[in-house]
Amino acid sequence: MSHPLHRAVKAYDIRGVVGEDIDVATCRALGVAIADVLGTPAPDGTRGLVIGHDMRESSPGLGAALAEGAASRGMDVEVIGLCSTDQLYFVSGQTSRPGVMVTASHNPARYNGLKVCRAGARPVSMETGLAEIRDRAIALLDGSADDTRPAEGGQVSHSDTLAAYAGHLRHLVPLDGIRRLRVVVDAGNGMGGLTAPAVLGTAAGLAALPIDLVGLYMDLDGTFPNHEANPLDPANVVDLQAAVTRESADLGLAFDGDADRCFVVDERGVAVDPGAVTALVARREIARAQAGGEARPVVLYNLITSSIVAETVATAGGESVRTRVGHSFIKAEMARTGAVFGGEHSAHYYFRDFFGADSGMLAAMHLLAALGEAPAGTPLSSLVSQYDRYHRSGEINSPVADAAAAMSRVVDDVVGAYPPGEVRVDHLDGVTLLPSDGSWWVNVRPSNTEPLLRLNIEAADATTMTDLRERVLGLIRETAPHDPGLSRSI
Repeated sequence: MSHPLHRAVKAYDIRGVVGEDIDVATCRALGVAIADVLGTPAPDGTRGLVIGHDMRESSPGLGAALAEGAASRGMDVEVIGLCSTDQLYFVSGQTSRPGVMVTASHNPARYNGLKVCRAGARPVSMETGLAEIRDRAIALLDGSADDTRPAEGGQVSHSDTLAAYAGHLRHLVPLDGIRRLRVVVDAGNGMGGLTAPAVLGTAAGLAALPIDLVGLYMDLDGTFPNHEANPLDPANVVDLQAAVTRESADLGLAFDGDADRCFVVDERGVAVDPGAVTALVARREIARAQAGGEARPVVLYNLITSSIVAETVATAGGESVRTRVGHSFIKAEMARTGAVFGGEHSAHYYFRDFFGADSGMLAAMHLLAALGEAPAGTPLSSLVSQYDRYHRSGEINSPVADAAAAMSRVVDDVVGAYPPGEVRVDHLDGVTLLPSDGSWWVNVRPSNTEPLLRLNIEAADATTMTDLRERVLGLIRETAPHDPGLSRSI
């Protein structure tokens, strides 16, 4: 019989329904397994682990069980308590110890899970340790593994790292000299309610910035009484959009549950595409690296991020590298290429100066700095308009019985609508169709965890994007006839 952990351990993290897929006993076993798999001694001979948790009702108990399991293997555990995921990465990076964040990110209240990183905030995926951790934990739970403990267990200590985290971000992106900005933050009752007032305000004891912070749903509440902490769903940013216009604010920021992702709306309440944020931050990070003598700084972007990113990087004198979707892939490429920055369509933003890890707060600070350094009266909509050249479908999911057959239908139909060689087929992640004139692209890729195909399209004009979207969706869902001639209009 399949163990619930087979369902809960995903490609990049561990996540499931509390009481069904994950519980205290499971987390205790996972703590042991994480110690066994990631507990290689540091150069000074110590074996340590950092554990933090979000505001969900189950998180403190699951975190305590993790700490108990890891300490039973002789690891010294530092529990940093309530924190954002990027705060956990900060501590892992600063102390060169592996870390575990207890969170289910943007998922509903009944879920919880773990995000795991190696020492220095380096990623752990199914291929690089999660599968081994899963199998070890299952063996411990069913009694088939040796559970011999060392004679002396590790120590569990507690610390507060919020001020150090906030100070580090302020050092990376100073905001004390910008013009005064009015900013609405919707924390969605998630961890942004803790970190935003600390970083952008004075809650952690740091000096005041020229920022008037207007909070929305800042109380930490893992039942999410106002809306789910998932800003990727437009329904969850409606309140932020209304608040920005009501408050005559310069911009609005929405964080997900563990506050590692940040979504932006401009002064009109209009959502700013993450591709535009990536392009803007890329330009700033390239300029900073060039000022330090770096000839062609590298910027990463995943293959369904807007083409504006690669175009902006080229114009700024940098080099862009295209990656697969998923934070473990982009973090691995950050390390391999030495990239200064990386961005994803999902509003994950990665920084070389932040241990190659992602931080939505740091991306937000770059945006605030860019706006605050612009001439007085410059609205955010004007600042980002140069990065708004394309029309995008957004990600559209379709249940399918045979993903390979559906992707094959799309390739045959769309490629067949053009002369031979005019449309290139790329297999970096699913299939991407790229015409020679660069006026559009289509990506269809299978989900890692569900029987779904994910469709993303971008085009230089709205009509082409709409035609492609309807045509390709029909092919995926088998509601359109398989006739290449019918696609010629695209």
